[in-house]
Order: sequence, then C-alpha cells, then structure tokens
Amino acid sequence: MRMQRYSILITAALITLSGCSKDFLDINPQGQLVEEQALIDPNAAEQLVGGVYNTLYFGGFGNTTVGFLFQCLNDIASDDTEKGSSPSDFAAGGEIDNFTVTPNNFILNNIWAGHYTAIARVNRAIDILSQSTFEQSVKNRLLGEVRFLRGLYYFNLVRTFGGVPKLIRVPDPSEGNSDEFQTRATQEEIYQVILEDLQFAADNLPLKGATVVGRATKGAAQSYLAKVYMYRKDWPKVLENTTAVINSGSYDLVQDYAAIFRENPVNNEGGNNNIESIFEVQTGVNLGENAVSELYSNGQGPRSRGGWNDLGFGINTPTADLANAYEPNDERRAASIIFINPTVVPRAGGDPANVGTLLWDGFRIPTQDSVENERYNYKAYHSPLRESPQVSNNKDKKPKNIRLMRYADVLLMYAEAQANLGNGGEAQAKLTMVRNRAGLDAAAGTVDNIWRERRVELAMEQDRFFDLVRQGRAGTVLRSKGKPFVDGKHELFPVPQAQRDLSGGRLTQNPGY
Repeated sequence: MRMQRYSILITAALITLSGCSKDFLDINPQGQLVEEQALIDPNAAEQLVGGVYNTLYFGGFGNTTVGFLFQCLNDIASDDTEKGSSPSDFAAGGEIDNFTVTPNNFILNNIWAGHYTAIARVNRAIDILSQSTFEQSVKNRLLGEVRFLRGLYYFNLVRTFGGVPKLIRVPDPSEGNSDEFQTRATQEEIYQVILEDLQFAADNLPLKGATVVGRATKGAAQSYLAKVYMYRKDWPKVLENTTAVINSGSYDLVQDYAAIFRENPVNNEGGNNNIESIFEVQTGVNLGENAVSELYSNGQGPRSRGGWNDLGFGINTPTADLANAYEPNDERRAASIIFINPTVVPRAGGDPANVGTLLWDGFRIPTQDSVENERYNYKAYHSPLRESPQVSNNKDKKPKNIRLMRYADVLLMYAEAQANLGNGGEAQAKLTMVRNRAGLDAAAGTVDNIWRERRVELAMEQDRFFDLVRQGRAGTVLRSKGKPFVDGKHELFPVPQAQRDLSGGRLTQNPGY
C-alpha cells in the first residue's frame, strides 16, 4: 500500500467537484458547468450537494472519511477488536492496536487528507449555494445538508487529533500558504464550528420521510448535536436534542437486532434505511462500482488460510474480551460476531462432528484449520448469496451501507443524560428498551450500566475508543486489557508527519509524539 501525500489546504480547498444523482448511484464528473448552473437552478444545486455526499464513500486504503480505515482506527485502538488478518499483514493497523503508532502511520495521513478533501468540497458548495438566487427555503435545506456533513467530519477530526486547522471558507489562490490554514485551531474553536453547523442543519432540514432516502435530516442533525454535547458533558443539551428525536415519532427499534445490518428486511423488519436508521452511508450497484465505500465489508471479512474462496482480508477482528462482554442470552452477541468453529476429529462412522460455520444466508465457512482468525465482524458482512451482486468480481466493491447513527444510540444518550441529571427512573426506562430488544431484563439506570450497554449495543460501530476517552477511563480500561495506553498521550493520535511537512512545520504535534 503506497501512501499518497496531500496538502490539506489550498490544494484541497480548490478541488474540482464531482457529483451524483439523488439516488447516490450515478456518479459522474460535473465540475464548472454544474457550479454555474447551481447559482440559479435548484436541480443543479441538488447535483452539487450530491457531489458532497460522495465524500462519504472515501475509503479503502486511500483517503478516508467514515470508511474502512476510520472504522479500523476506532475499533482496533479499543478493546472491541484487534488488528486481525495474518501476523505479517497490515502493519499500520498493528501499530494502532499496540499503541506504537507514529506520525508516519499511513492510516492517520489518509484519514486527515480524506476529511479535509471532503471539507473543501463542503466549503465550495457553501460558497456557491450562498450566492444562489433560487427560493430561500430550498437554499437553506441544501446548506443544512452540507453543513451537517462538515459538522460530522470536524467531529471525527477533533476526536482523533484534537485541535486541527479551521478551514470553513474557500481560500483565494492569492493567499498562498496562509497561516490561517496551516496552523491548528483549538479544540474549543473546532467544537464551536461543529455545533454551529449541526444547529443550522437541525433548524433547516426536514424530518425523516420528507426528503430523499439517505440525505441528512433534522433527526440526524439533532442526534449528532446530542452526541457532541455528550462529549462536552452538557447534559441538559443532550436531553433537549435526544428528546426532540424521540418525540418526532420518526424512529423506533428494530426488534430483530441482526436484521438491522442486512441489506433487505427480514420478516418485514430491518434492512437498509430501516425504522432505526438515523443516518447511514448509501451504497448500491452501478456500472462503475463507485457507489460503495471500498473495503468496508471485504476488509473485515473472513480470511482463508488457503483452499476456499474467502470473504475478505480478515482485518479488524472482534476480541475475546468483546465476546465475553455480552451477558448470557444476549441476542446481540451472535448477531455481531462471526465465530469460527474449531477443527474436530470426525465421529465414529466417519460423519464429521463439525462442518464449519454456517452464516445467516447459508454460506459455509470452513473450520478453524482453514480460516485465519477465530472471530469476524458480522455487522460488516455482505452476503454473496442473498444480497446485491456485484458487476465485476472485485470483492472490495461490495455495496454495504454503513450505519453511522441509530435510534438505540439516541436512547442510550438520553439515558446517560438523565442519569447524570439525577433522574434514574427515566434513565432506566430507556436503558430497558434497549436491553429488552436484546432479550435481557431491566437494569438500573446508572451511568456504569449505560456505559456497559453502549459497548455491546454499538460494538464495532466507530464508537468504543472515542467513548472510552470521553468517559475519562480509556487508560484504566485498556491497560487492564494489556494495552500500553499512556495517559496524557494516547487520548489523541499524532498529527501526520506528511501534513506537518506540507505546512512547513507550522502544524504542531500532539504531546508525547
């Protein structure tokens, strides 16, 4: 894997837009003509905004926003997963796993570059939409959509790196390498951008069902506002925003937990964009196979030791610690983790005692002697038998939607806010809703219980490491699991050296790196 080097600033900010149609599947270059038309034509403006949504697809081993590398960073750094794959593969992931990561780790550079390339597209779209002459409510909705994405991207960046450059406008080429764009803003300044963007989105976006599937909604903006306020421990604001989502009537829990992560409904439940979905990355099948987040499914799929047509690279594999974190009879365990059955000696008479692991669709994975790892991420699985086929045989292009925000997360944020505000009964009520869906009895609405529930409910959904850090217990928890976490250092990742070099050394490094 060769790491590409990108400037975060003027080069990214002036990047040419490419767009997609409303269904996110027909992705064509558009550029200057669409930009000019978007000043007067709301249909062209929709295409312009579609080009910003395309940044959600950034993935694979290249520039990434919410795709494979970002998933690996959060999961592998936590106690939910380990690097996986074969011992010699994906050394950069091993550095994350073992907290030996350096500023030269390509994962960090590609996450940084991917997010700033995406933010540059947002800023260009905002610049054009702000000058447009069509109806104001349409303009505000479109602005709300792209500002929602910018808020999401900066939220990822500030949790990963701390203070980062504040790029919220399109630079003029005459500005060159301005200090404004080549130095780090404070975390507080970045959080202010995030809150302003998400609040504008919440004020101007429609409810779920009143816009194209996959577009940002009022509920999505309010849910992310709640999460940002949770990181800032502003519990009244968490309660305000989660209450709004709950009272909207737009969402509910899918009672079959496993069905949440399927492409198609199971017994009229679940599937893509189900009743529990608040925001997810839309994927699908098109001729170019570019309406996907590359490697998201295949990168985490079961890996062969040879002799069978495997499902992936085997990266980001669930830990035994995560498997043991589920209570007896918790239905989420089997729905979240693919357990590879061990190799056994045939019974007397020659019948095999174990024929391998059968997945929900009937796909058979051989026994452990033919499989690299013991466990895999079931939530990332895309069925080769019963879900959308691919145009080519490139398994890296599997069209797997990425669930970024679910109603269960909102219920648990509401519960945590109520627990911190002294309302244990209300906290227990929402916690019990989540537990009952998993087949479990009620539990007291304490913060500790809610934190435990967050882990098993949201396992391998880009949440656990950042959750531990914001709870102030990352060091305690991860050291107890054998990870050499250093307090005051490993809460943040290093600023990529490639980006520091491009800034002429003006980007400062995080402590300890």
